[in-house]
Amino acid sequence: MMTIGDLSRKTGVKIPTIRYYEEMGLVAAAERSEGNQRRYGGGERDRLAFIKHARELGFTIEAIRELLDLSACPERPCEQADRIAAEQLRAVRDKLAKLKRLEQELKRIAGHCHGDQIRDCYVIQALANHDLCEHDH
Repeated sequence: MMTIGDLSRKTGVKIPTIRYYEEMGLVAAAERSEGNQRRYGGGERDRLAFIKHARELGFTIEAIRELLDLSACPERPCEQADRIAAEQLRAVRDKLAKLKRLEQELKRIAGHCHGDQIRDCYVIQALANHDLCEHDH
């Protein structure tokens, strides 16, 4: 059995986050020692590692909850897990496209400024007037 500090060190998940996941029901409430100290086993460590990895990939808490529920039924088809991953991939691609548009606009704005003083600065003017932007962002 591990303390919450041990679990935190082994998984790289901060203690307040572990407590938060317990409150959210993603991790089962820990057993308590006679001194009321939280105690965790290897199963909780593995589950927390799963959650951490899913969060690093940008999955929402709701998606993680669904994936954890699916992982508890190993005989079920994996189409729901595939759907959840495909939705996350679509969301990431949408974010990347938006970031690409932001990059282009910032590059244009930064490269368009040839003023020597703030009153002539295109960066300041473009930020003050969205109509000077080429793309909606």
